Amino acid sequence: MNHADHPAQIMERAVTPRGEIQLQRRGEYYEIISNGTFLMATYNGESERLLVRRALQQVPEPDQVLIGGLGVGFSLQEALRDPRVREVTVVEIEAKVIEWNRSFLAPVSDHALAHGKTRLIHADLVAWLRETEETFDLICLDIDNGPDWNVIDGNASLYDSTGLAALRGRLKAGGCITFWSATPSPDFAARLQAFFGNVDIGEVPQSHGEPDYIFLVRP
Repeated sequence: MNHADHPAQIMERAVTPRGEIQLQRRGEYYEIISNGTFLMATYNGESERLLVRRALQQVPEPDQVLIGGLGVGFSLQEALRDPRVREVTVVEIEAKVIEWNRSFLAPVSDHALAHGKTRLIHADLVAWLRETEETFDLICLDIDNGPDWNVIDGNASLYDSTGLAALRGRLKAGGCITFWSATPSPDFAARLQAFFGNVDIGEVPQSHGEPDYIFLVRP
């Protein structure tokens, strides 16, 4: 019996300014649903971990890491595992996602949100990037379902030319940016190529359904 064979048990549902968000459980696994659309689960975290792992492989001294989107904590946990990392800043807009990572989901990421190197910012990443003057060695983005499939309309601006310029301005020299996507997004790949002059695309097979994709750029 696998997770798909278990009926979904709703653990909590909440209405936010961006619509409805729901945490549900299937057997031993959890799923997060936003406005009726599947966002993430605890049974398929390999691509979320690779989002960070591949970026870490590119930078010899990744002191400061920025993660956009907390999810179920897999990306944060992966960054914390690297002894070279001094601090991981994670920006998450949904208060409920933060709350669930401190309760139901805490064991999944080995309580990554409570780690001494974790710095949590409860904010809209798009707005926060415009306001902050901080810079990072790595920027790893897992926002919505990627550039082509946005449950929240405002997230699309992260992937346009203005958003890419904001990200480049927050990156230290020699740094690296990675993007998670549920689709291959050839248009976004072409935009990255034109904007940064390079793009590496990694395909991450899934046990069920289409593969996930990771886009990596080094300005």
